[in-house]
Amino acid sequence: MALLDPREITHHVEILVPPKITHVTSGGHLQVRKGSPVRLECSATGNPMPNITWTRKNNLLPNGEEQFTNPVYVIENMDRHKGGTYICTANNGVGQVATSQIILHVLYPPEISVENPIVYSGEGQEAMLVCIVHGESQPEVLWHKDTMQIDQTERHVIENRGARHTLIIRKVHPQDFGNYSCIADNQLGKTRKTVTLTGKPKTAVFRSVPNSQWKDKYNISWIVDSHSPIEEYKLYYRQVDGDTLQTHDGIFLDNRKTHTTYLGDNMLDYNRKISSYDSYAYNTGYHNLHHKWSKTDWRDIVLPAFPYSHHYTQGMSYLIRGLEPDQQYEARVQSRNRYGWSDFSESFLFTTSNTDTEIRDLGVTHYSSSRASVIFASEVRSLLAALLLAAVYRLVSF
Repeated sequence: MALLDPREITHHVEILVPPKITHVTSGGHLQVRKGSPVRLECSATGNPMPNITWTRKNNLLPNGEEQFTNPVYVIENMDRHKGGTYICTANNGVGQVATSQIILHVLYPPEISVENPIVYSGEGQEAMLVCIVHGESQPEVLWHKDTMQIDQTERHVIENRGARHTLIIRKVHPQDFGNYSCIADNQLGKTRKTVTLTGKPKTAVFRSVPNSQWKDKYNISWIVDSHSPIEEYKLYYRQVDGDTLQTHDGIFLDNRKTHTTYLGDNMLDYNRKISSYDSYAYNTGYHNLHHKWSKTDWRDIVLPAFPYSHHYTQGMSYLIRGLEPDQQYEARVQSRNRYGWSDFSESFLFTTSNTDTEIRDLGVTHYSSSRASVIFASEVRSLLAALLLAAVYRLVSF
């Protein structure tokens, strides 16, 4: 009988183990200061070895991605926008995935943004000044006018709703106009932002079409919002060519000139001053006789706003004469009420035609949101003649 050789059979058994997270940074709660780097770690066991993926609850990761696969996730230069809940997920294809989270809390000094840096209002009305304040720990917010702290009163109402901090001024008085500061303070620092409350007009907006139907005239019009009646306007215009430019800081330059023209009360540094009373050619003022005028110099016209309008939206239309055919011009305008001059409007470009069209004397139009009154030169001349005749008649009667 033959003997059988013994045989050995070896079985390799691999036990599959679902993932289990064993460690996360700081036990899941981490506080860091603004500007610091952060290293988030997540460790897991399982067979096969799980992959670790990072996501952010209800948000993208700071690098803009939806997820990142690695046991370690590094965030450089922390700020409040990078805080939140970070979730690490371990997955090896066996059983259910394992998850854990790290709540990342960012400590930072107050950060303030103002809803409107300039708030326009009028006497007897209500003004609302708003600051949006963020900070950790929660900042204390105070309001000041100049150097004086503002306390809650019947006319000064202070409201806080989350990050929104509001100062409401009821029945505005003239002395209420000025600069206000919202000051936020916490353990990491203090921040201040300024809001200006003013009764001046808002910046005017041009409403006329950019192309004139005449070669030497242009009817320009604009509107402006003001809580008080507009008393007068200043219209500035000049011809534009390839050498004329405007800088971003509001200073006008002409590359061909040795002088600089400024947006100021005199507009030109060679003391040109003109006060023109609408289109009836009533002019007072003086010119610098030593200055050689150029087509691209600024010309300014002062236009009284008559009759006064108590409507919020007011406006003016003016016929500019003596222009060059088929040329482009630049215009800006300022408005003044009892509280002062508005900021300059944005530049407005218009172009004259290369052909002429018959036109009657349009004069000046002053209008508001509810009515318009057109004053023509012929009507003014008739009115003056009537007044003169009445005066002569009265003298003869005596």
